[in-house]
Amino acid sequence: MLFSPPSSPFEPPSALYHFFSSPLRFVVERLYFFFLLLRGSALQVPDPSSSIRLVCVSDTHGKEASIPNGDILIHAGDLANHGTAAEIQEQIDWIASLPHHHKIMIAGNHDGFFDPKSRQDSDIHNAIDYKGIHYLQHATVTLTFPGVRDRQLTFYGAPQIPACGGDEFAFQYPREHDAWSGTIPCAIDILITHTPPRYHLDLPQGMGCEFLLKEVWRVRPKVHVFGHVHAAYGKESVFWDEGQKAYERVCARKTSSLLRDSFDPLAWLDAAKVAFYGIQGVVWSRGWGGAGTGTLMINASLTFRNTGKLANAPQIVDLAS
Repeated sequence: MLFSPPSSPFEPPSALYHFFSSPLRFVVERLYFFFLLLRGSALQVPDPSSSIRLVCVSDTHGKEASIPNGDILIHAGDLANHGTAAEIQEQIDWIASLPHHHKIMIAGNHDGFFDPKSRQDSDIHNAIDYKGIHYLQHATVTLTFPGVRDRQLTFYGAPQIPACGGDEFAFQYPREHDAWSGTIPCAIDILITHTPPRYHLDLPQGMGCEFLLKEVWRVRPKVHVFGHVHAAYGKESVFWDEGQKAYERVCARKTSSLLRDSFDPLAWLDAAKVAFYGIQGVVWSRGWGGAGTGTLMINASLTFRNTGKLANAPQIVDLAS
């Protein structure tokens, strides 16, 4: 079991399997995240008395959870499990009952009603009552927060994912197809997608989308919220520097072996870049007091792995006003 591949593409491999698949990548990943931990958040530290609180969830799959209050609630898709209008409406009724001043949602691959290609025949003539919730499908909305100096934030949401299932799954595209380049407006603060960008809060086998990653490199929002890959739940700061580029190149390498890793000079050069720019980033943020100027990525899946249980806590982010 320890040396076997994961039983599902959505399950993480064992540490031993991951190590022997590519020892260099295994080490570089841990080095990269060690320096991220030392660098701190990609966002500026807010004043608690004047910040905007984002509460982020995803992948509730027809279940309800305890949700902390905040200025806005973001649901990054997979409200439902079977994708019927009735199941989605139950989730919307629950979200609408929560006290957050603003609420935004997008669809996920399990929300088949929203995609005509996956909508069930029994739902053809049904409709959804959004109850004031902003549903974003390749769309933007700018919201005002009256209690925080009338601060405005602009959000963009899109549901599409690389294909991972049958026709009952919504908004799928072939993994080799670029469904993202040039689609996201530059002047946004918060990006909401269902799929992660590849290699970030993703699994080693890469269930996220490489084309979305390139698009996020171009746009660089303050916060990127997603879900889909339950086992990669968490937060990650990215700083859009040469060290991150080197890390992503190492992750993009095909699975290797200790012998091949030992004789790959370009991979070792990238490993050195991860270390160099990691140290440089730590000195800048901790030694010189440099403010965070990157993106905070959030995998907000409430479902713990493939258990069907909402065991992950909602993710909370406080933005400086």
